[in-house]
Amino acid sequence: MLAAEARRAAERSARESYGRILAFLAARTRDVAGAEDALSDAFATALHTWPAEGVPDNPDAWLLTAARRRLTDAARHRQVQNVGQAQLQLMGEELGAMVEDKSPIPDRRLVLMFACAHPAIEPSMRTPLILQTILGLTSEDIAAAFLIPPKTMGQRLVRAKTRIRDAGIPLRLPEPADLPERLAAVLDAIYAAYNKGWDEAGDAALPELGKEALWLGRLIVSLIPEEPEAKGMLALMLYTSARGAARRNAAGAYVPLEEQDTTLWDEGLLALAEELLRQANASGPSGRYQLEAAIQSAHVTRRLTGRSNWRAVVALYDHLFALTHSPVVTLNRAVARAELDGPDAALADLASLDDHRRMQSYQPYWAAKGHLFARAGNAVAAAEALTIAIGLTTDDALKGYLKARLSLLTH
Repeated sequence: MLAAEARRAAERSARESYGRILAFLAARTRDVAGAEDALSDAFATALHTWPAEGVPDNPDAWLLTAARRRLTDAARHRQVQNVGQAQLQLMGEELGAMVEDKSPIPDRRLVLMFACAHPAIEPSMRTPLILQTILGLTSEDIAAAFLIPPKTMGQRLVRAKTRIRDAGIPLRLPEPADLPERLAAVLDAIYAAYNKGWDEAGDAALPELGKEALWLGRLIVSLIPEEPEAKGMLALMLYTSARGAARRNAAGAYVPLEEQDTTLWDEGLLALAEELLRQANASGPSGRYQLEAAIQSAHVTRRLTGRSNWRAVVALYDHLFALTHSPVVTLNRAVARAELDGPDAALADLASLDDHRRMQSYQPYWAAKGHLFARAGNAVAAAEALTIAIGLTTDDALKGYLKARLSLLTH
C-alpha cells in the first residue's frame, strides 16, 4: 500500500510539477541537462525512500531539495567554473529556506521557455527544447511530432541544452523588442503540448498537460496582451476545448467534427474564443494562429445556422497555405474542398503530397484519403488507405471508428 501511494505521489509530482522544479533549478546554473539529471535522480530516490519513510508533506519541496543536493555535489565534483562556490551556497540557502517554510516553488517556466527560444539556439530546435524541458514530453514524442528519428532528435536536444549553458544564455523574460523573434517558438510549444494532451484525453477530461498548456496560454496573453498571435493561439485552444463533450458519443465512440452534436459544445468557451479572436484581428495582420482560429470560428457557424461554412474554410486555408506552405494545410484544405467540389477534386489536390515523406507516416493523411476514396467510389484504394491509417492510430476510439469505416467497404 505504501509503495503504491509513494508511486502515485511521485507520478503526480512528475506530471504537475516537473517543469516548475526544473525551471527553478536551471535558473541558477543555466545547466538544463544537469538540472534534468539531478531531478531524475531525485525522483528515483523518492521511489526508493518514500515507500519506507512515507510521502513527505511537501513532495515538491522534498524533490527540489534532493535535486539541489545532487546538482551542487556534481558541480563541486566537476569544479565547474561558471558555478562558483558562493553561487552554490546561495542556491542552497534559498532552497533550504523554502523547504522550511513550505513556500510554493516559484513558477519560472515562462522564463526558461523564452531562454530556450534564444537566438543562440538553432531555430528548428527551440520548440522541441521547450517541449522537453518545460512540458516534459519525451524525445520519442517530440520526434514523432516533428517526424524526425528519435535518436536524431535526442542528439539535437542534448546539443541545444549544452548551448544554453555554454553561451551563458540569461534566464529572464526578453526585452519587448526581442519578444517577436522568440514568441513563435514559445507559442508553438504551448500549442503542441495542448494537442498532445487533447489527443490523450479520450472521452475523459483534458489531462494535466493540456490544462497546463491552457494556463500558459492565458499567462502569455496576460503578460503581452498586445500580441495578436498569442490571443489567436489561446482562442484556437478554447475552440477545441469547447467541443470536448461532443468528441465521443455515449458509448465512447469517436465522433468526427462534422457529425458532432453542436448543442454539446460549451457556449462559454466559444464566446471567450470569439472575443479573443476579435481582439487579435483588431490588433494587426493575421498570423498562423489567428487564421487557424478563424477556421474554427467558421465551423462554429454550424451551431447557429445548421450548416458549415465550407467556402469560408477553404478561403482561410488558402491564406494559411500562403503563409506556411505546410503539407498539413494542403491536406486539411483538400478535405474541406471535398465538401464544395466533391471527392475527386480533393483527391487531385492531394496528389501533390503522394511523394511527401512526412505524409507517409502521418495518420490523418491516410484517414483522409480513405474517406475521400470511399466517397469517390474507389473501395479498393479506400480500404488500402484506411488499413494504413488504422496501423498508425494509437487512439482506441478513433481506431474503432476507422475499422467501422473499413468494414462498410468490405461488406
